[in-house]
Amino acid sequence: MPHRFPRILACGDSALSVELSDTIDEGVNARVIALADSLAVDPIAGVEDVVPTYRALLVHYDPAVRRGGDLAPLLLDRLDRLAPAPDGGRQFEVPVVYGGAAGLDLDDLAAMKGMTTDALIALHAGSHYRVHMIGFAPGFAYLGGLPEALHTPRLSVPRQRVEAGSIGIGGRQASVNSVAGPSGWRFIGRTPLRLFDPARPEPCLFRAGARVRFRPLG
Repeated sequence: MPHRFPRILACGDSALSVELSDTIDEGVNARVIALADSLAVDPIAGVEDVVPTYRALLVHYDPAVRRGGDLAPLLLDRLDRLAPAPDGGRQFEVPVVYGGAAGLDLDDLAAMKGMTTDALIALHAGSHYRVHMIGFAPGFAYLGGLPEALHTPRLSVPRQRVEAGSIGIGGRQASVNSVAGPSGWRFIGRTPLRLFDPARPEPCLFRAGARVRFRPLG
């Protein structure tokens, strides 16, 4: 039996998940981010932090201040009163070195898609992307907006290490690696931008809702 949305699930004794859908959808994600922004601008007493995802908002709260059962209807009421989400978000232009040591999968991916590397770069860099969520690692950006022609399964055997700043494709998503580590995504380039720096006042360069364009270097 399909679930009815929105629904609220308890996540332990100090968090609630406000679920808006069971699919990845641009409009659903925009509402998730709008709810997060609303709680930042007009907080509900007891709410300590929020974490937007593709289709849900995780709300951390202090159970000494407010019970989850009391918080849930307040969140649903806030959701009902949300204004239409603006098509906004901070804009970023991300410089990218495509191919070579910076993009180990570019040539193979172009051959797989039956296009030249220049055509693949032009298609990737000519698209508009939106940060749907930050996850997996600090500052790691999951991007929507990847052209359907570039949708590609992840590698069957993950690499043990991929450098920070690597620009990836996995399924119908794009990504930008924030820190070095293992990954099964296919990587076509790398940016010199530092996406995560714990010494900055805002350690993560991107946040959910940001808009991204890629600019080829060289």
